[in-house]
Amino acid sequence: MKTLRLTFESFRFAWQALRANLLRTVLSLLGVTVGIFAIIAVFAVVDSLEANVRQSMSFVGDKVIYVQKWPWSFGGDYPWWKYFNRPNPSIQEFRELQRMLSPENNRGVAVFAARGGNTLKAGNNSVESIAVQGVTIDYRLISDVPVQEGRYFTAQEMDAARNVAIVGYEIAHNLYPNGSALGQEFRTHGQKFNIIGVMQKEGKKLLDTPSNDTNCLVPLSAFTKMFALSTGSGGGAQATIGIKGVDSDPGMLNLESEVQGAMRTIRGLKPREEDSFALNRPEMLANAISQLFSIIGIAGAVIGSFAILVGGFGIANIMFVSVKERTNIIGIQKSLGAKNYFILFQFLFEAVFLCLLGGGAGIFLVYLITLIPQDAMPIFLSAGNIALGLTVSVVIGVLAGIIPAVMAANLDPVIAIRSK
Repeated sequence: MKTLRLTFESFRFAWQALRANLLRTVLSLLGVTVGIFAIIAVFAVVDSLEANVRQSMSFVGDKVIYVQKWPWSFGGDYPWWKYFNRPNPSIQEFRELQRMLSPENNRGVAVFAARGGNTLKAGNNSVESIAVQGVTIDYRLISDVPVQEGRYFTAQEMDAARNVAIVGYEIAHNLYPNGSALGQEFRTHGQKFNIIGVMQKEGKKLLDTPSNDTNCLVPLSAFTKMFALSTGSGGGAQATIGIKGVDSDPGMLNLESEVQGAMRTIRGLKPREEDSFALNRPEMLANAISQLFSIIGIAGAVIGSFAILVGGFGIANIMFVSVKERTNIIGIQKSLGAKNYFILFQFLFEAVFLCLLGGGAGIFLVYLITLIPQDAMPIFLSAGNIALGLTVSVVIGVLAGIIPAVMAANLDPVIAIRSK
C-alpha cells in the first residue's frame, strides 16, 4: 500500500507540474505530436495502400496454381523469347489434369478464357468495353464469384453450352436501369444470352485491375461459339487452367509437384527437356507486394524517427529545466523522508505523461485523416498502429526523462534546499 500511495503521489506531482507550466507543456508536446503523427501516418498509409492493392489483386484467388504459357515476373530481365513459342493450355489438357490429379491434393480444376472490349446490347441500351469470360463449373472455387442476385451455373448448362450469363453490377445497371436484370436477355457477337445471376458491386479499385462490375461470365462451351481458343502464338483467346489447393497442403508443394509431373506427361516431355508451361501462384504476387511495402514502411519509419527524435530532445530539455526549477522542492521532499525512487518516478512520470499526451494528439490527428472520404484508397487506423504509437511515446518519455530524473533523485537534500 505504501508503494501504491507513493506511486500515486508521483503521478499527482507530475500532473501538477504539467498544469503549472501549461504553455511550456504544450510547446514541448508539439514535437512529440509531430513525430508520432509522422510515424503513424506513414504506417497507416502504407497499411491502407497494401490492403487496397491486395484487394485489387484479389481476382487471382488464394491457394491456386495457374497453368499458363507465360510465367509471372516481378523484376529483372524477362526472357520472353523462351516462352513465345510455347503452346497455350488447352481444354484437352484440362480434362487430362482432371483425370490424373489426385483428389486429396486439390479441391477442383477449372479452365477459363477471356476476351475484352465487347459490347452488350439489350433493347435500346448498350454497354461497351466489357470482358466476356468463359468458365467451367469449378471456376467459383478458383476465383470469387459474389452472386448477389440469382445463382451460379449448373453442370447441365455447362455441358449443353447454354447461352446463360452472370453479369457484373455495372452491366446489369446500364442494360436495365429501371428494374432487375435477372431473367432478362442481352445480345453480343450475334448470340443471345439469358442473365441468371448478378454479382455484387465492387466499386472503384486502387489499381486498374479486372473488376467484377464490368465482367460477364458465360459457360466456356458457349464462349467458344463466339471466340476461338488460341493454341500457340497466334490469335484467339488464351486459356488458363486453375487448380485449387487444399488446406492440408498449406505450401501446396505436393500439388505443385503433381501438376508439374502431370503436365510433363501430357505434353510428352523428355526428362532433360525444360517445362513448356508455367506454374504461377498468387503467393508469388503476395510476396512481391509484401517486400515492396516492407521497404516503403522502413523508409517511412526512418524519416518519421527524425521527427520523433527532435521531439525527444525537446522533452529532455524541458525536464532538465523542470529539475532546476524544482531543486528547492526536491530538497524539502527528501528532508521529509522522500525516497530516491519517489523523486525518480515523479520526474520520469512527468516525461512519460508529456510524451503520451503528445503521442495521443498525433494519433488523433491521424484518425481525423481517416475520416476524410476516399473513393480510390480508404485510409484506416489499425489497433496495432495505435498501440505502436503509444508504445513509442512511452519509450521516448522514458529515454528523455531518465537522465533528468536520476539527477533529481541523487541531489543532496541540504544543497538542494539552499539552492535558489
